[in-house]
Amino acid sequence: MQKYKIKSETQNNRRFIRNFAPMEKLTPEQRHKTMAAIHSKDTKPELLVRRGLWRQGFRYRLNSPRLPGHPDVVLRKYRTCVFVNGCFWHGHGAVLDGEGAITHKNCCAIPTTNRPFWLAKIRRNQERDKQVQQQLAEMGWHCITVWECELTPHRRDDTLNALAHTLNTIWLNDHSVKRPYLPAEEEDAPMPMAAEDFNNE
Repeated sequence: MQKYKIKSETQNNRRFIRNFAPMEKLTPEQRHKTMAAIHSKDTKPELLVRRGLWRQGFRYRLNSPRLPGHPDVVLRKYRTCVFVNGCFWHGHGAVLDGEGAITHKNCCAIPTTNRPFWLAKIRRNQERDKQVQQQLAEMGWHCITVWECELTPHRRDDTLNALAHTLNTIWLNDHSVKRPYLPAEEEDAPMPMAAEDFNNE
């Protein structure tokens, strides 16, 4: 029987799974151990986003308990929540319909073993994501989702730069001064003299 080795690295006392055998080749015990090793907080994608934002001068809070969904990164100055989602757990590129699924195989390849369980779990995550972002929008918060696949080495810089650009655009739009439109007759009206000239009349 061919053995599969799980390569891992330790970072901030967290274990992150980089490469693992196809799900179909694992026993239920091996699969459970692999999935249990994946943490929901301080994951490698989250750390990449946080370091990228900090390096560009953004300051934030983590996993705010006062907001729906406990967003991964909260930027109060920009009224923005950033969710860093794992492609598998949140069904990136997966359109779930009943018992079947159309998946983006590079991002969310749903295992064939115990497939109904995984379909139901990912579907619940997708529905919860939509509900949470809708609640945040009603509270006046902007929501940005960064996917795990967008943080691969060859895409990481572009993703972080785009995130910074989006945050700056949000701030400018929220703080821009909206000048009232003047009708044509008011635009053509003579402008008042300077204040110091009123004393000469």
